[in-house]
Amino acid sequence: MPYAKIEIAPSILAANFAKLGEEVRIVEEAGADIIHVDIMDGHFVPNLSLGIPVVASLRKATRLPLDVHLMIQQPEEYIEDFIRAGASRVLVHQEATAHLDRALAMIRELGAEAGAVINPATPVAMLSEVLDKVDTVLVMTVNPGFGGQKFIPNSYEKIRQLYQLRARYNASFRIEVDGGVDPGNTAELAQAGANTFVAGTSIFHTADPAAATRQLKKLATQALSQRA
Repeated sequence: MPYAKIEIAPSILAANFAKLGEEVRIVEEAGADIIHVDIMDGHFVPNLSLGIPVVASLRKATRLPLDVHLMIQQPEEYIEDFIRAGASRVLVHQEATAHLDRALAMIRELGAEAGAVINPATPVAMLSEVLDKVDTVLVMTVNPGFGGQKFIPNSYEKIRQLYQLRARYNASFRIEVDGGVDPGNTAELAQAGANTFVAGTSIFHTADPAAATRQLKKLATQALSQRA
């Protein structure tokens, strides 16, 4: 199945920005599959982070796809700019736009993969009308806005629900998880149905980010094979 392949997505929000290019190179060589980039506007979430210039710089620094997570209000206004800067996959929050269907269509029309995101308090059912229009569904497993938070356990059930919906409708969207992902829960997340694992602190805040990347990929891949 096209969604079966595991993706490890190091989140540069936790990286050392003084040597960002080097840190990205380290995880790329260790087997990372995609680089996760958090964009925060200080309104939709209570923090500010990266912008279009950083995405453009990353595009020159790595061959890996860029997984750009827009934690911003009215994402439709910025989708084209981020794709032109080099975003490979653009993820928009169900809670951030009244026109999710339009935003997803815009992403695909501009040549990128489209992803929908739900916060911890948002039920999976809120995406029922767009599951045929997404390449990825991102389940936030912490409240968005800050790195290093603890994983919210009821996220497992939401991932299982998405897995069942995907099978029911013979869909092929990826199930991505972001927040508190570490070696202690990666296998269980994969068994629940997750394919893409965003990890920041558990990769970049370790003594050996390359080894941490390889460990997460091994744990997820083994769990997926056991499920099969």
